Amino acid sequence: MSSKRFAGVFTPIATPFTSDDTLDEKALAGNIKRWMTTPLTGLVVLGSNGEAPQLEEEEADRVVEIARANVPKDRPLIVGTGRESTKATIAATIRAADLGADAALVRTPSFFKNQMTSEVFIHHYMAVADASRIPVLLYNVTMYTSVTLGADAVEQLSAHPNIVGMKESGNDILYISECINRTPDDFTFLAGSATTLFQSMCAGADGAVLALAALIPDECVQLVQLVQQNKIAEARALQRKVTPLARSIGGGYGITGLKAAMDLLGFNGGLPRPPLRPASKQIVEAIREQLDALGVLPVRV
Repeated sequence: MSSKRFAGVFTPIATPFTSDDTLDEKALAGNIKRWMTTPLTGLVVLGSNGEAPQLEEEEADRVVEIARANVPKDRPLIVGTGRESTKATIAATIRAADLGADAALVRTPSFFKNQMTSEVFIHHYMAVADASRIPVLLYNVTMYTSVTLGADAVEQLSAHPNIVGMKESGNDILYISECINRTPDDFTFLAGSATTLFQSMCAGADGAVLALAALIPDECVQLVQLVQQNKIAEARALQRKVTPLARSIGGGYGITGLKAAMDLLGFNGGLPRPPLRPASKQIVEAIREQLDALGVLPVRV
């Protein structure tokens, strides 16, 4: 199977909670059904934007179950299965496969930061990939973990037959280029930052996993296609247009901003899980203005 099955544009979906802080299953299913009407390639569940570290294991499994029931089989469902121990990561990956995941997105363990060497990461990912019956995608998200999977480790891991790609959440184009240049052509590289999507695509990325794509999927897909069609000036102009919103829901206001934006667009973003707090009125207004500038707000009746 060609690993390029996971090329394209995915969104890492938010996990909606009810006012009493339980998983809002109906809202989750409704959001997914709506995303399935867009040109997105597929979805990522239980990523950073899904508040995955805040979920109990039973909740995490239920999210996968609901997602698979609402994502057609011909559209890839990627599930975040990274945990701090190799044992727990393998267990989560096996459960995700049992529940119908097409691939596992495995973030770097990070609690023992100063001991997370390339050697440690290589052992960890090899063990997970060996034990998994679904393809594994490496996941580097330094802004949350404060560790970085070295390009040397990425190169070695890309040789494993069951490690088919990588998602890199940062903006370091030098690092992105190095990872792309040091891995085989059939290794899928997915950009994770919408603020530098244009630059990442120009560096050779195969697609992206973007929170922004939950809000403006058409524009995100279009930007990727414009670069692939070598329409560089148009792609650069579109990047400039979407960057303010990308910045707000990326490093700016994060998950709380994403959920507020979803609510404004008629999705069910809902409350984040404590200790995260809902977006303030000022943040909601700032995001409303950015959505309005893009002309994507629903018409108020």
